Amino acid sequence: MADLTPTPDRPGLHVSKQSPNAPATGSAVCHCGASATATGDTQVRALVEGYTANHGAAHNRTGR
Repeated sequence: MADLTPTPDRPGLHVSKQSPNAPATGSAVCHCGASATATGDTQVRALVEGYTANHGAAHNRTGR
């Protein structure tokens, strides 16, 4: 499987959960230069919501 971790050259969002009992992990990198990581289901959910609302494709919707 290819490495799906986002980088400045390949921005995006990646979430992983190894098993139902393991904590989720996530990382995000935006083309604007912002980046973040999170561990734990609640923190990863917040990371996804924040990235979706403020980065990635959101830049195209708001002109940022």
